[in-house]
Amino acid sequence: MRRDYTARGALLETDLAADWHTQFGAWFADAAAFGLPEPNAMIVASATPDGRPSARTVLLKEYDERGFVFYTNYASRKGGELGGNPYASLVFPWFPMQRQVLVGGAVQRVSRAETEAYFASRPRGSQLGAWASPQSSVLPDRDAVEAGLAAAEQRFAGRPVTAPEHWGGFRVTPETVEFWQGRSNRLHDRLRYRRTGEGSWVVERLAP
Repeated sequence: MRRDYTARGALLETDLAADWHTQFGAWFADAAAFGLPEPNAMIVASATPDGRPSARTVLLKEYDERGFVFYTNYASRKGGELGGNPYASLVFPWFPMQRQVLVGGAVQRVSRAETEAYFASRPRGSQLGAWASPQSSVLPDRDAVEAGLAAAEQRFAGRPVTAPEHWGGFRVTPETVEFWQGRSNRLHDRLRYRRTGEGSWVVERLAP
């Protein structure tokens, strides 16, 4: 199953943009142009206050110089873990391009106004789903999911679906953003933007 990475070129310091979010934007555009399915899919790793980790795939919904935003049920497993231990790692696994982007940083909720604006843009079915599912809770069977959806449909029949108070966005504010490019012989290129204690950024090459 081993593959040697030879086809996608190098990543040198001279290739990088001046800041991480411009560089991410360039690579994100590359991933979209490459035709990857859901290039905004990212792995979010969180941990409990006593250090028990968990990870799952979610969809990136926004990014800018402030960080990376995704939305979820605040009462879900990841919501609870991020509430109790507000740090996360993100991985964008763009394997067909022999690239990854790895992010680490602090997490905070986005404003309620941001949550409501995004929620209003969602398809109605997704809006209803936010009300229907007590995410991460144990259910007796699939019928419980269907019953939750039916209740949500009845509640909002003939009117707009509002955002639940238990649902909203998280923003991961990066402390590090690493750009990983596969190279032959496992000698990959790893260039990392790291925020210093003074708030400036430095670029570091990491050993593969």
